[in-house]
Amino acid sequence: MEKRKLVDVNAPNRSTGIVNGQSSNILNWDDVRFPFAFPKYKKMLANFWVPFEVNMGQDIKQFPQLTKDEQESFLKIIGLLALLDSIQSDYAMKAADYITDSSINALMIILAQQEVVHNHSYSYVLSSVVNKAKQDEVFDYWRTEPLLLERNEFVTDGYKDFAENPTVANFLKSIVYDVILEGLFFYSGFAFFYNLARNRKMVSTSTMINFINRDEELHVDLFIKIFKAVLDENPEHNTPELADFIRDTFVRAAELEIAWGNDVVGDKFDGVSKAELDAYIKFMANKRCKQLGFDKPFEGYNENPMRWIIAYQEVDLGKTDFFEQKSRQYTKASDANGFDDL
Repeated sequence: MEKRKLVDVNAPNRSTGIVNGQSSNILNWDDVRFPFAFPKYKKMLANFWVPFEVNMGQDIKQFPQLTKDEQESFLKIIGLLALLDSIQSDYAMKAADYITDSSINALMIILAQQEVVHNHSYSYVLSSVVNKAKQDEVFDYWRTEPLLLERNEFVTDGYKDFAENPTVANFLKSIVYDVILEGLFFYSGFAFFYNLARNRKMVSTSTMINFINRDEELHVDLFIKIFKAVLDENPEHNTPELADFIRDTFVRAAELEIAWGNDVVGDKFDGVSKAELDAYIKFMANKRCKQLGFDKPFEGYNENPMRWIIAYQEVDLGKTDFFEQKSRQYTKASDANGFDDL
């Protein structure tokens, strides 16, 4: 793949391809190649939020009152999310270097900025509920927790193949890993925080998780659109081997997420069972494969077994801010937010 040029005076403003195309790199939103680009731009802007606007006062009081298991899972999951979103910022910019459409490149810059905000939110939460020494320990969990190491290497190895050898084939595979990271590997953690909120615990943290969740749904959708556009412009890569890779990779990803979910959630907390969470992860894996345009890896699992999550995912943030919190004007980013049935 060829890197995007800073300026190309001999190329048109409207790109000739999403990768390996020609473009002056001058962005005119009224003359872009992909019709989804400007609506996506508006939705990503509508999602703007910053962590320090969320009042953590009640969570500060509640955290010491959580059970030992709740506190441990809370901190482990925050540590995981911090690692994943740190990786994501870097991957987005590496991918952007090879996207030769200026509008899609602009969306990737916004996406990377949103990932930085996510990381800020994890620091903000931790600094509110634990001391600096514990915060530093949580941000090092990725080095010491075996399950985290295995999950992280699974994604980072997939990203490294593209970073070290940027071919179209490796770019497509890296997007599959991206969809797994943003569209599957967060979801046990999301379920944990939403279940806390269901029990009126750590509501401010769950509010920020809700904001992050909405962002990640937009990011997944953007990368899926990029994936399909690359395949459309490079149909020789749409092979049975790619389909096998997607199926096998999602199966392994689901196994890793289930192992992690069993460790941090399992049957420890009222409201979420191990069986429910396992089925939910397989449902999400099937959903993501369908969104990419490929067969689902798990037979059955066509319905969300944890539909109560929808009530926490689809809070009307334009009216109320997750139960009793102050009014905001954030725009809900999508109608179903990824929790509809297959």
